[in-house]
Amino acid sequence: MDKRIDTCSCNIIHDEIVNEVKKKMPEEEVLFDLAEFFKVFGDSTRIKIMYALFEHEMCVCDIAALLNMTQSAVSHQLRVLKQARLVKYRKEGKVVYYSLNDEHIKDIVKEGLEHINEGR
Repeated sequence: MDKRIDTCSCNIIHDEIVNEVKKKMPEEEVLFDLAEFFKVFGDSTRIKIMYALFEHEMCVCDIAALLNMTQSAVSHQLRVLKQARLVKYRKEGKVVYYSLNDEHIKDIVKEGLEHINEGR
């Protein structure tokens, strides 16, 4: 007999638990924004760029050389990361240097890596 553990075999709703969690749930719009935020992490090229910037600020040329990509492709991905407020930039003369926006981004990348490495 196939017993599915992902379905509930009882018909009782635990109102106190449901109500407690409902009070703590963020608004729908906030959850939508959170989902959009994590979608940006769903691309391995952007993850590579963020990991590189986790280690050191870099210009587009350096990132392109590191990842064996064109500058145009790197610039496109950096634009997506900037729009998601995951990276920031500073200009020094004609050179633009990119870095992670803040420590939160480093923490997210680090936590993700730790989670992946736990299962290996």
